[in-house]
Amino acid sequence: MKTLIKFLIFSTISMCIFNQNLHASGKIKIGLIIPLSGDNYLIGERIIKSIRIAINKINDENVEIIPRDTKSNPIDALKVSKELHAEGVRIIIGPVFNESTKYLDDLNDVTFISFTNKLIGNPKNVISAGVNAISQLQTIKKFNEKNNLSKSIFLIPKSQFKKEIEVAINKTNIRHKEVFYYDREPTKLTKQIEDLTKYRIRKNNLEEEIKRLEKLSFKDKETKIENLKRRDTLGSINFDSVVIADFDENLKSVATSLLYTDISPKRVYYITLNQWFDESLLKENSLHPIYFPSINKSNYELFMNDFKNTYGLDGDQLSFLSYDLIGLVYFLIYENNFNISKKIFYKSNKFKGKIGIFEISKNTITHQLNFYSIENNKFKKIF
Repeated sequence: MKTLIKFLIFSTISMCIFNQNLHASGKIKIGLIIPLSGDNYLIGERIIKSIRIAINKINDENVEIIPRDTKSNPIDALKVSKELHAEGVRIIIGPVFNESTKYLDDLNDVTFISFTNKLIGNPKNVISAGVNAISQLQTIKKFNEKNNLSKSIFLIPKSQFKKEIEVAINKTNIRHKEVFYYDREPTKLTKQIEDLTKYRIRKNNLEEEIKRLEKLSFKDKETKIENLKRRDTLGSINFDSVVIADFDENLKSVATSLLYTDISPKRVYYITLNQWFDESLLKENSLHPIYFPSINKSNYELFMNDFKNTYGLDGDQLSFLSYDLIGLVYFLIYENNFNISKKIFYKSNKFKGKIGIFEISKNTITHQLNFYSIENNKFKKIF
């Protein structure tokens, strides 16, 4: 860890040694393939601005970032990558979208560090650097073990991301009771959650119990019946937590359906995936507390402030990630004595960035994440 910290600080003595080696070996060329035109050009512009901040922090004139426009499509992503390859580039940061990676295996000797968080179906020379499902479930597993949660139900939408969650469940060996797939269409969703939670059975149990007591004569009869009438259901449930693998309004729809079926966050743990500190969730008091893994919030806010002060506009998640990717690539090249080769992403290593700790092994990147709750209208760090 001390070595990492020393590297990130870039002490004067270290930089002198680095620069001597670099002058001997020439420029470090790093390609950057991102959308710079079309509907997604603003994404590319923010990434370039973020990388400019990172390069200024590194303060090494031998690092050369060469940007190219993918136009958000796989054909142009391959075309500009071949141009970079012809210029001697062997490490390329990008592309942004998973769809743009599909032809990149044509360049076997180039390593791509993509912004996507999808791990399945990537070409062998594409390494996903986004906060993937495995990283998130590893963090949820840690939280569950701390709280003795072993009967989680995974609620997974019928979407393209479904397979990523399934693979992550298997790879992390997270203890759970059941995996349940739902439709995002509201009327179907509510019925499916009712069936999952046996809502109609529990509702009927309550009605039958009230009828039974009304026929009896005993002390405090009216009080007990009135107390039952204030309830929605009667009966136990056989799970201790739900992991909702969804985001934004879809997440809220699932949570609302759980509330409707009398499964509140006071009764079971509501856990979800990385919400990037979505402030709209602070207003959803009925869903609190809700728990999720995420990147380092303090560093995220500091970066956003720095970006805003530097450029007068808001940064985003991709600009935050791109800042770290420059540092990551530079660090791995440094660890390999400034020799650029495919093996730097294969051997086990760790890099402490602003997101958190990147773990690199066998051409895969995972993240050591933090864990947060939303309660009392605040984000609270758990670990």
